[in-house]
Amino acid sequence: MTAPSQGSRRIVFVTHAQVEIDPLRTVPDWPLNQLGRSRHETFSHSPVLAGVTSVYCSDERKARDGAAIHAAHLELKPKIVSSLGENDRSATGYLPPAEFEAMADAFFANPDQRVRGWESARAAQARIVATVRTLAELDTGAGDILIVSHGAVGTLLRCACLSRPINRSEDQPAGGGSYFVIQLPDWTTDPDWRTI
Repeated sequence: MTAPSQGSRRIVFVTHAQVEIDPLRTVPDWPLNQLGRSRHETFSHSPVLAGVTSVYCSDERKARDGAAIHAAHLELKPKIVSSLGENDRSATGYLPPAEFEAMADAFFANPDQRVRGWESARAAQARIVATVRTLAELDTGAGDILIVSHGAVGTLLRCACLSRPINRSEDQPAGGGSYFVIQLPDWTTDPDWRTI
């Protein structure tokens, strides 16, 4: 994939890679681990990012870490936008892996419900779609936009771009660190995730 042609722009939506899981810290405060940082460092050299002139991320530490790596390589300053955050899971906090996976299944399977107090998938989708559309409208850069965010909201955004129902089958591959490219102004994207 190369830089955009004149008159077109793209949004490169990247999910953070692996994190340091620490049950004693709140999930939004988890940083990238060494592997996660290395994967973002490698992706910083990808031609996919050649046309990027703006970098945005959520206010969660792992997304900020990834955005800082890419922005440094691109000689840009990342802009933090809190509404790019992951679906709100504060009602449960940290969950052991098996319990988390069951909750994620329920989140996608019941998009209009606040399962165990989590933000509903429908509400999270409305938030992420509105945020990304607003950034595209307000961003004054001439080139592409890079967003570093999270897997669940990325999945919900992809479902909207592809006009597909909310379903976990659309989720990124395990391990995070995936991306997709939205073509503007028609808001289309490829049907599959790509790995950074």
